[in-house]
Amino acid sequence: MNASLKLLLVLLISLEVSFTQSLSANLILITGSLFYLMIHKTSFRSLLLLGVVPFLPALGLFVTIYYFSPDHDLHFAWVLFTRMYVYVTAGASFTLTSTPLDLALSLEQNWHLPSKFAYGTLAAFNMLPKIKSAIVTIRTAGLMRGIVLSWWSPQLYFKAILVALNWSENLAQAMISHGFVEDQPRTFYRQIKITIIDYSMLIVIILAIQLPIWLLP
Repeated sequence: MNASLKLLLVLLISLEVSFTQSLSANLILITGSLFYLMIHKTSFRSLLLLGVVPFLPALGLFVTIYYFSPDHDLHFAWVLFTRMYVYVTAGASFTLTSTPLDLALSLEQNWHLPSKFAYGTLAAFNMLPKIKSAIVTIRTAGLMRGIVLSWWSPQLYFKAILVALNWSENLAQAMISHGFVEDQPRTFYRQIKITIIDYSMLIVIILAIQLPIWLLP
């Protein structure tokens, strides 16, 4: 499915689940999301993290509703517990099967997102590993001078921001030197199209979700 339509589908599912209280639908959505991830050969470690990371927040919601609410509603407690996993697994179905480049190109070509915003966001995302490496380098350089820069030290992140600003200026100059001009029509080496199949899959999945939400107990 087209990356932008897949993002739209995840947002619609999350929005609808937020206003419904169907435990059966939540379980079906979690199962479907995990099955989709396994089809795309997601690693076992990633699937394990999807189960472990949201557990404490989900457990907190469950305990709050069941033990500390006036009604001690067990059903609603389970609904909130599973809802947390619906958000996580549905989001992972998008983030683990789509690349930032595919999403940026789709938003630019199919939904007419401004090019400067699309490429700027993509550039910032691709700079994250470099910023992480720069932080390690700054800490190491500080230790060589006898200065300990902890992970919560403002000085460490101030230096990292200066490095990032320098990179952003270099990146802007590189884009201009390669012919990037704002608010001008562009051609695309890689065409991203939304096909009838993409729209059909979106509509079919949305309609299929309505069955467990509104018909199952």
